[in-house]
Amino acid sequence: MDFSRLLPHASGVLNVLVVALLLAALVAIRTGRKTAHGRLMVSAVIVGLAFLVLYALQWVLVPHHRFPGHDWMRIFFVAVLATHEMMALIAAPLIWRTVALARSGRFVEHRRIVRFTYPVWMYLAVTGIVIYVLRNHVRPG
Repeated sequence: MDFSRLLPHASGVLNVLVVALLLAALVAIRTGRKTAHGRLMVSAVIVGLAFLVLYALQWVLVPHHRFPGHDWMRIFFVAVLATHEMMALIAAPLIWRTVALARSGRFVEHRRIVRFTYPVWMYLAVTGIVIYVLRNHVRPG
């Protein structure tokens, strides 16, 4: 199997890892383990950046195809994809600002913005998994 055929699967794995890291980071902060929370979030950012690099490669190297069918599943796919793409536009600046506030020790502001950032990032990662499964396993082109 060539590299370009592995890219969608690697991206899917990275999305699963981001979800796991975000959940673990939430548990860590809720249980007062600030150092663990910070490390988990740094890991989530690194994995997220790796995802972006692989996704960019995938965009260039892997031929795109229209999601097959004209039924409810295609409507569902398009709806999920549309909301995913809209959230992707706001996720990067939100994540960057949230991380910058934490790194500068501005934790009151960090907590305020993370109420928006966390659900957006989690939605983005979960819908990324849904899109991956639909495109590559339910109805591959």
